[in-house]
Amino acid sequence: MNSADPAPVLRELSHVLVRRTPRGSLSRAGASTLSQLERCGPQRITVLAEREAVSQPAMTNLVQRLEGAGLVRRETDPDDARASRISITEAGLTTLSARRRLYDELIGATLDKLDDAERAAISSALPALTRFIEIHDHQH
Repeated sequence: MNSADPAPVLRELSHVLVRRTPRGSLSRAGASTLSQLERCGPQRITVLAEREAVSQPAMTNLVQRLEGAGLVRRETDPDDARASRISITEAGLTTLSARRRLYDELIGATLDKLDDAERAAISSALPALTRFIEIHDHQH
């Protein structure tokens, strides 16, 4: 990888993080959907499907599984009584929080293997990486 070009490094970082996803009953798609609901509040399935880049039937199936596990609930859409909105439950928030703690532990264990200069370099890049995430995540 050419260290002057950040794109391949960022791409590989995202792949490594996905591959190191903590195993458990919650899928990556489920965790991502819960995170979306936590950040943005209740949403229609069509919006969730678009945001997660999956088909509406795939999102419907995922929401049904999450609902069956008690992690989300359906509510009548106040703007259209024929539609529903999906919201995260307390159990969903607890599950998401536990998954994040496990991720943080895995990432922390890797960071502990770096020397002080490497950790400092990563820390100094955090504001730019945070801005990158904000821009990239809102390009849809």
